[in-house]
Amino acid sequence: MTPIETVQQIYGDFGRGDVPAILARLAPDVQWEHDTFPNPVPWLQPLNGRDNVVRFFEVLGAQVEFHAFAPREILAEGRLVVALVDLEGTVRATGKRIVERDEVHIWRFNEKGLVQKFRHRADTWQHAMALKAD
Repeated sequence: MTPIETVQQIYGDFGRGDVPAILARLAPDVQWEHDTFPNPVPWLQPLNGRDNVVRFFEVLGAQVEFHAFAPREILAEGRLVVALVDLEGTVRATGKRIVERDEVHIWRFNEKGLVQKFRHRADTWQHAMALKAD
């Protein structure tokens, strides 16, 4: 399977809520939100290792209700895949919406075809503000 096909599969798995299938496509030592710093958004935290990435899905699922999640463009060059994703969701605790157009997902693969590094390029300010109660 090519990296772009793997990313397409991951998005399909995400849509079905199949986290174990997603985790199986990650390298054991995956760097999630690589080269980022901790920030106030609990689902956009740097994590190391496949076993820790499950926390991303737990936190995201507990705190955000998705209304739309649509990968619009998926581009690839070698072991790099970049996806532009449109999404809409509501932060459960505050009822505030997050709307992202062209949120960037960067996927880097190792020589075995597993995701070695991943990060979102999201509007973290919007996400942080959606977490704040009025």
